[in-house]
Amino acid sequence: MNSTQEKIISQYNPKKIETEVQDYWEKNSTFLATEDPKKEKFYCLAMFPYPSGKLHMGHVRNYTITDVIARYQRMKGKNVLHPMGWDAFGLPAENAAIQNNTAPANWTYQNIDYMRKQLKSLGFGFDWSRELSTCQPSYYKWEQWFFTRLYKKGLVYKKMSTVNWDPVDCTVLANEQVIDGRGWRSGVLIERKEIPQWFIKITSYAEELLKDLNELKEWPEQVKTMQKNWIGKSKGAEIKFNLNSKIDGHENIQIFTTRPDTLLGVSYLCLAPDHPISLKLSKSNKKIKDFISKFRNTSVAEADITTLEKEGVNTDLFAIHPINGEEIPIWIANYVLMNYGSGAVMAVPAHDERDFYFAKKYNLPIKQVIKSLNEDEKFDPNIWHEWYARKNDIVSINSEKFDNLSFESAFKEITTSLINSGNGKIKTQYRLRDWGVSRQRYWGTPIPILNLPDGQEIPVPEDRLPVILPEDVDMDGVRSPIKSDLKWCETEYQGKSAQHETDTFDTFMESSWYYARFTCPDYLDGILDKNRANYWLPVDQYVGGIEHAILHLLYARFFHKLLRDEGYISSNEPFKKLLCQGMVLAESFYKKNNDGSKTWLNPSEVNINKDDNGKVISATEKETGADIEIGGMTKMSKSKNNGVDPQITVDKYGADTVRVFTMFTAPPEQTLEWNDDGVAGSQKFLRKLWIYFHENEEFIKEGKLLFDKNHSINYDNLNTEQKKIRRLIHINLKQANNDYERSQFNTVVAACMKILNELPSRKYPEVMYEGITILIKLLSPIAPHICQKLWGNLCDNPNSNVLSENWPIIDENALSLDEVEIIIQVNGKLRAKIILQTNSNQEFVEENALSNQNVAKFANKDNIQKVIFVPNKLINFVTK
Repeated sequence: MNSTQEKIISQYNPKKIETEVQDYWEKNSTFLATEDPKKEKFYCLAMFPYPSGKLHMGHVRNYTITDVIARYQRMKGKNVLHPMGWDAFGLPAENAAIQNNTAPANWTYQNIDYMRKQLKSLGFGFDWSRELSTCQPSYYKWEQWFFTRLYKKGLVYKKMSTVNWDPVDCTVLANEQVIDGRGWRSGVLIERKEIPQWFIKITSYAEELLKDLNELKEWPEQVKTMQKNWIGKSKGAEIKFNLNSKIDGHENIQIFTTRPDTLLGVSYLCLAPDHPISLKLSKSNKKIKDFISKFRNTSVAEADITTLEKEGVNTDLFAIHPINGEEIPIWIANYVLMNYGSGAVMAVPAHDERDFYFAKKYNLPIKQVIKSLNEDEKFDPNIWHEWYARKNDIVSINSEKFDNLSFESAFKEITTSLINSGNGKIKTQYRLRDWGVSRQRYWGTPIPILNLPDGQEIPVPEDRLPVILPEDVDMDGVRSPIKSDLKWCETEYQGKSAQHETDTFDTFMESSWYYARFTCPDYLDGILDKNRANYWLPVDQYVGGIEHAILHLLYARFFHKLLRDEGYISSNEPFKKLLCQGMVLAESFYKKNNDGSKTWLNPSEVNINKDDNGKVISATEKETGADIEIGGMTKMSKSKNNGVDPQITVDKYGADTVRVFTMFTAPPEQTLEWNDDGVAGSQKFLRKLWIYFHENEEFIKEGKLLFDKNHSINYDNLNTEQKKIRRLIHINLKQANNDYERSQFNTVVAACMKILNELPSRKYPEVMYEGITILIKLLSPIAPHICQKLWGNLCDNPNSNVLSENWPIIDENALSLDEVEIIIQVNGKLRAKIILQTNSNQEFVEENALSNQNVAKFANKDNIQKVIFVPNKLINFVTK
């Protein structure tokens, strides 16, 4: 770097520039969104954050992606909405408040203030006028109101339910929050508990939720498959097994199976431990009572049940087989869930893996009723045969009059027989269960129900909404403050005493409709302003982690359909296009402790040695100089202590550098490996751009005068080199345009780097001006601060906003060549290359090729047998 460049780069102060540009955006309300029916709208949204206190690099990547998309669409002339808010309720705030001896509200609001400041420092173009927090009464009032509407429509109900109970956090956990039988946050063994729970009938929309996945053409197939499997539609038969003696009013046991073709292979029935018959038997049978008690601490998560060792207890009762009348023993087993199906299964050990291991353990019959048509596949009752899960290439055997039938035929004939005897019917069933929305913690939306003295409940009247959650509370870590506060609980209804429901909503309730409220967060007269909501919805681009593929995205789709059916919105789906960004990875390091445990060190505490390829080969602790272990590249997390503080990186390099690095290092869907050298490399590119502009500013502005005078470049006045430079610029512009549309921002940055490398220095003013104009516009969605600053300099007007400029247009003339290089071959071997005018005809190319001295050694007009000609590329002479 020469002295002139050093002087120029000394003026590049990212922090100063970024502060000035951000002040300019705020002063001019650059990102304020208003409805404009004359313009095509574009609603861009990232999954809003939980206000944990600090942004992490996952946040930075996620919001940079949506910011780039929003800025690009704005420059394409669309009316863009890009809002931000806070998923503010939830158990983490309670735990943090207890640890910090404060109230969850105080902790949450402080975190929101700090994280908002961080987001602004990164230059994200959010419309902050639409900011909302889900813990604000103005937000959750309408959620409560909508719940009461659903209650009146019969889509809400309360029932006793077996749940995963975390005895430390004192709350219900969803199945996905139970990991290896332990609470995802507390780490303690969870318990099964029977408590009253509020449910919303998502199952009433199961078929529509499944069918409408076909509408989501721009969703990842993986996400749609996950939702399809979660909904779990299956066609089968509901079969009635009559009991040989009535039990507490129960005359039969009903089961659902997708494989009625295996009915003649049933060797026992299994009940869930909390099936009504099981519970009734436990009152008089100590063996059954002890068995049920043993599994009180077992997760009700299906994944956990699958990995359990199969255990059971014989009830000594029998059911009657609906086809052949045989007596079938009834067992109670730990692998049967009451929450799935009827809480009872017919066991066919020869053809079901769980039943097989259970039958082997308790020496129960294993009867083959399916035979493979492949003679090499023999049945062995001592080995589990996975191939029996197939429905093709098999026939029924040992099934009396139903022998030698295909799966389809056996299914049809056996179900017909059951229907005719009154013991069965064809049924479609879904794995999806109704949405349990009750939580027993404090920091959440109060469920708007009044409990009356006679045991009935009614929804809170509309004129008494919102039911406000008190924020000035003391947390003891044991009981929810609203469950302890009798003053808050006690109320009246029509002159009689009543009690507020003290459970709060699952926080998925808040995140299921926030995207819609962003369209009209200031609306006071209802849950949504229909006109504004229908202008903006559906969301055109939604961005978030694939870990939300099932619950959040499924609940949001369900909520959207509920809002549609209430007449508030007209679209069927909330999110048109979905992008699931990859994780951010970083190197991890640890020390081995004497007790075998590990102490993880943050990368900032470590000195790293790398090989020539940049691979970490050794590391030492900065403080002690001691050698430490390399844990490898893993997801940034608190547990591995390998998170990189975005604020430190922004303070060191600037927001533009961080943005360029996160977009350039990997495509959005792939994992991003954090690398300090890569961050420095991104800054080097921006510094190079700054130097180029200011070194050539005089020539660029001379080109601007010529360009403005003629309104374009006079193509005929360009020499060969200028045309070549323009061609390379417009080739990269074309590539970048395609990549912006595909959200492949890494190759957009690469195209910008190529353009910068191709720009002429201190000559060809018009080409310089056109090239730098294209480059600044192309790069501005990704590195908005430096591009806004350079644009103001270019226009001699700091108030000229690059975001208001038209997106650069590809000049098709620039892409064409006046001259091309022609490869000359003789019998397929390269003999020469010549430069000729584009689109020269074959005769002209032949004449020039044969006049080349090296070609003439091998080919001439007398010995040429055949000529192969590819216009503008190649000519091959085949000789005799």
